[in-house]
Amino acid sequence: MTFACLQVRVAQPSAAGGYLAFRHILTVLLWLLLGVPVASATDIIILKSSDIAAYNQAITGFKAALPSGIVLSEYDLQGDLEKGRKLARKIRASDPALVFAVGLKAAKAAQLEIVDIPVVYAMVLDPSKYGLTTQNMTGILLEVPIERQLAMMRNVLPQLKHIGTLYDPAKTTGLIDEARRLLKPNGAELIPLQVNNERDVPGGLRALLPSVDALWLVPDSTVLNEESLRFILNTALEERVPVIGFSREFARSGALLCLSVNYADIGRQAGQLSRKLLDGQLSLPMKPWHPERIETSLNLKTAKFLGVQIPRDIEQQADELY
Repeated sequence: MTFACLQVRVAQPSAAGGYLAFRHILTVLLWLLLGVPVASATDIIILKSSDIAAYNQAITGFKAALPSGIVLSEYDLQGDLEKGRKLARKIRASDPALVFAVGLKAAKAAQLEIVDIPVVYAMVLDPSKYGLTTQNMTGILLEVPIERQLAMMRNVLPQLKHIGTLYDPAKTTGLIDEARRLLKPNGAELIPLQVNNERDVPGGLRALLPSVDALWLVPDSTVLNEESLRFILNTALEERVPVIGFSREFARSGALLCLSVNYADIGRQAGQLSRKLLDGQLSLPMKPWHPERIETSLNLKTAKFLGVQIPRDIEQQADELY
């Protein structure tokens, strides 16, 4: 980092706003006296939730999309939200041009502590659920748009009429409601079965499978963990019900079809979005972007076992075949 002139953003000329601005000035001056540099106008801070491969792939994509001359600094929360909040306060005091928050805890720490610096998040499922909607925040969504998922299901399984899914109403009700709304005009029906805890999954699955043409897995942590995924895939195959998922690892393990995002590409989009914000081509507040690149994974062994004929064009365009 380099030393730069002190910059303070004041949202409104109110008494409260004046007090906050004054306090911010004092904070920055204290950091200067303690030897902490103030960021230059082209500094970007990367704040990541933890040191895992998926987050690092996104960061690599982000860096590749930035122009030369950007000064980058990176901080790791190590999975600790309170540590993240302390780091976020320090970051706000250094006044960078933008913060790139990777993962939910990093994004939440930034949302709680950074109110007057642009924050771009990535690698967060359902950001609106966690309040990542403040005016200085935007990002790249991690979910494959439901419309694309449903369209691909119909392309691979044209006779599909009844789609089953397991979900926890405390976690994925919004997604289920949206899928039901989108399916209705197409003559298909979503058959959701509620589970309130992990113990409900085996019985719920056995009750659901006889009445559906396919099982759609959604990102719900009550339903899915390593153990339950194996059970779900094995049981669905025993009942000859194709499984549609959201990770290539699901397809590798036996799901018929999976649509997923590429983490490095999510980071690349975040970098492009950041460039446009810094260049003044875009301004906050703004809605998050949907992922541009969607990867298709097919399990041809599963298709053969189930007697499903994958359209040739879809097979040829797939990113992964198992």
